[in-house]
Amino acid sequence: RGGERQSDTSDSETTDVRRINPQPFSRDARYDPNSLIKRRCRLIDHRSLLDMWKMYYSLLALGFPRRPSWNYDMTRENLLRKEEKSYREYLNDLHSRNPPGSLSHFEHNLETWRQLWRVLEMSDVILLIADIRHPVLQFPPAMYRYITGELQKQMVLVLNKADLCPPPLVIAWKHYMTSQFPHLHIVCFTSHPGQPYSTVLQKKRMRRKADWNNAGGPIDILKACQEITAGRVDLTSWEQKIQRDAVAERLDGERTDEGAESVLLEHQSDSALEMSSPSQELYKDGVLTLGCIGFPNVGKSSIINSLVGRKVVSVSRTPGHTKYFQTYYLTPTVKLCDCPGLVFPSRVNKQLQILAGIYPVSQLQEPYTSVGYLCERTPFLSVLKLKHPKLSWTAWDVCEAWAERRGYKTAKAARNDVYRAANSLLRLAVDGRLCLCLRPPGYSCLREHWENHPDLPEIMALQGRTTEEEGTGERDDEEDGESSTEPEEERDRDADDDEDGDDEDEGFGHSKCKDDKPPGFNVNMYNVLRENECE
Repeated sequence: RGGERQSDTSDSETTDVRRINPQPFSRDARYDPNSLIKRRCRLIDHRSLLDMWKMYYSLLALGFPRRPSWNYDMTRENLLRKEEKSYREYLNDLHSRNPPGSLSHFEHNLETWRQLWRVLEMSDVILLIADIRHPVLQFPPAMYRYITGELQKQMVLVLNKADLCPPPLVIAWKHYMTSQFPHLHIVCFTSHPGQPYSTVLQKKRMRRKADWNNAGGPIDILKACQEITAGRVDLTSWEQKIQRDAVAERLDGERTDEGAESVLLEHQSDSALEMSSPSQELYKDGVLTLGCIGFPNVGKSSIINSLVGRKVVSVSRTPGHTKYFQTYYLTPTVKLCDCPGLVFPSRVNKQLQILAGIYPVSQLQEPYTSVGYLCERTPFLSVLKLKHPKLSWTAWDVCEAWAERRGYKTAKAARNDVYRAANSLLRLAVDGRLCLCLRPPGYSCLREHWENHPDLPEIMALQGRTTEEEGTGERDDEEDGESSTEPEEERDRDADDDEDGDDEDEGFGHSKCKDDKPPGFNVNMYNVLRENECE
């Protein structure tokens, strides 16, 4: 129809109007422009099986910047100049090997990479933190090859937030990562063990004292380090510290200051570490140095607080909250080095980066595509308690319904604030209250095997779950704990809320009900795993 012309006569003037790609006037027409959108959705469904080796394709083309060689004869200025030159060459080579638009969002700040170099050089054992919901997005194989190959150091993968996934899936991920990386030690960590399912979307969150030692996993990290050191470092004091912290936490939730004062904090600037030589001797002076690295928003600060036994690092949902290199002396023989979170180059889908907390939600200009990606893979109707419209859902419809339910209105026209609602949904996904979990390849075929695995009771004990609680979570409670017209009594997690809130301080606590009925929603988070997610 590109050549079709229409004559329009107005005020004795004739103009020719060329119609380009005209749209149908009725939905019953043969041509439907929404078919293009459906075609793209089908393409996404076909590519639901993610291969981590394709995401980090070619270790040469998609590695990470390395520190150039240096010696003590070089001055500080020469070393900095050489590092800047090497980093520019790495970026130029990286972009030349990959077509424009193929690379995902990654760290471009040289100072952040310098702090990673210092941590890798100083540490004896590297702790890489990853989110159990999507570990393949936060585990670069190039880092594993570099640490275990060139540096000849041991690496421990800490799968954090294990309480957000069903126990069979946790076991499946552990076995998959072990099969792909045989020299890797894997431990699980929990963020809110024993958290009731009924508080998954609870609006009122009672402020409570942060129980850092409730997060399970410090004893598992200790056991992994004992296996690695093989008696070359005395870790008895560390084991005693963990036991003291656990006992103090159980005594009415009051922690003594004995263990807190024994932890020394040392802030080291980057300039003080520029000429630090890489430690060739492991466990120098009988001290075990642990290096803590990971992507942003994986709960690295929470793990450090749990290992220390008190809050020493502020926790925020903003990616890259930790900015500086810090060292913590847990005991006289154990030292912990904290590195700021950074994103490695990859070809991960941008929607997955957003839902994994790698890309900041506050910087997202168009959140509706990510909301659609999320809603296609989660039972959002039962979780959000939204009414299904007559027509099929779109991302805009979901955001508008959520804005209506939460009372999000624009300032002047008092219309539904759809943008704020979209940001709220994405933050629910990042926080784990609207849970999206990836599966390892072949999980659905071996589901029965993982559900009857011998390690299942151990994972359930770590999560603080019981069989009865898991069964009650299957029920869909008809009683709604919050009204769509109820005014909000606290600031919600929206696009304008960028303050560094301490999520562990607020927690997901809930008030007790007289009739012992769970307040809010009673939703089983495990139902978000569908059969066609990652076959």
